[in-house]
Amino acid sequence: MKGNILLIGASGDIGAAIAKKLIHEGYQLMLHYHSNQAPVQELLQSDHQHAILAAYQADLAKEEEVKAFIRAIPFSVDAVVFASGQAYHGLFQDMKEEEMDDLLQVHVKSPWLITHHFLPEMILRQRGNILFVTSVWGEYGASNEVVYSSVKGAQNVFVKALAKEVALSNIRVNAVSPGFIDTKMNHHLSLEEANAFLDDVPANRAGRPEEVANLIHYLLGEESSYIQGEIIHINGGL
Repeated sequence: MKGNILLIGASGDIGAAIAKKLIHEGYQLMLHYHSNQAPVQELLQSDHQHAILAAYQADLAKEEEVKAFIRAIPFSVDAVVFASGQAYHGLFQDMKEEEMDDLLQVHVKSPWLITHHFLPEMILRQRGNILFVTSVWGEYGASNEVVYSSVKGAQNVFVKALAKEVALSNIRVNAVSPGFIDTKMNHHLSLEEANAFLDDVPANRAGRPEEVANLIHYLLGEESSYIQGEIIHINGGL
């Protein structure tokens, strides 16, 4: 096996695609999910290589659950992949403070806590990999997704800053920034809205979760060992 990967958000479309790709490529996985257990059960049932070490349920919006979750992991962690997602669609002025707090916790503080927990062991071993799946909105911003854009922008800057701090310890920190990917997160869009978005994509199609997974796999491997602190776009030329 190539290493132990902690995959945060394994039940989403992109997370499940990442899990399948990494299992196929010989990694061992620890899977995290929130409430959608079915995709994780499907991964467990199809895991004929016995590559999945464990699966953990935790709500990343609740700090105590996050702390209990990371304390419960008995395995060494060679890499952490953050692929979890939670968005709010609507006017900023209509958001409740609790909704803002949830997005901040899920996308910013919980990843901080998880990274903070596993980073010392990586530094001790002088190797490790931390990867985020962020969003095109973290760079450009989107109306009706103001707070989501803000927290994804925070992830991007966290990646760039931490990469500088841990590079001498042979720990890589990077992010993949998808544009319009065919996932359930975009199914709230009407056909007209989706087509209008795709009109701005030179490739004239939505991306596939498997394409994001392929890029994550590349960034975990030694072929990408000199890539550090990058936000790599995968958006069809948007």
